Amino acid sequence: MKVIKVESTSAKETFELGKRIGENAKPGMVYTLVGDLGVGKTVLTQGVAAGLGISGPVNSPTFTILQVYDEGRIPFYHFDVYRIGDVSEMDEIGYEDYFYGDGICFIEWANLIEEILPEKYTEICIEKDLEKGFDYRLITLTDID
Repeated sequence: MKVIKVESTSAKETFELGKRIGENAKPGMVYTLVGDLGVGKTVLTQGVAAGLGISGPVNSPTFTILQVYDEGRIPFYHFDVYRIGDVSEMDEIGYEDYFYGDGICFIEWANLIEEILPEKYTEICIEKDLEKGFDYRLITLTDID
């Protein structure tokens, strides 16, 4: 299991980390995002989109569950499963086409759908530590397989 820890002291640094992830992403990669509200999941995701060459606005798809961005070098599938009531709702949107498709997936609140996650993915956990400053974040990337 490979684990990388990155300390960020600003939204700009979090965005830049996301951009590097997007620049290095390959089709079929799946990332889960774990962290409380307001820790920077969307900022990181916006950076990933920039790294993929997506120039339009990228926001959390809270009410639509899935937002698809096709204008980058590879498709970007951004899930926010916070509001699903049951994992079977993922079947209704055809999640397998995205999880095992030709793009990359970012899944916010993935702990709610753990039973359908692919065997191999990268978990990104973002944590605050107010003792180290208001904008401080510890971002841990863990390869799961």
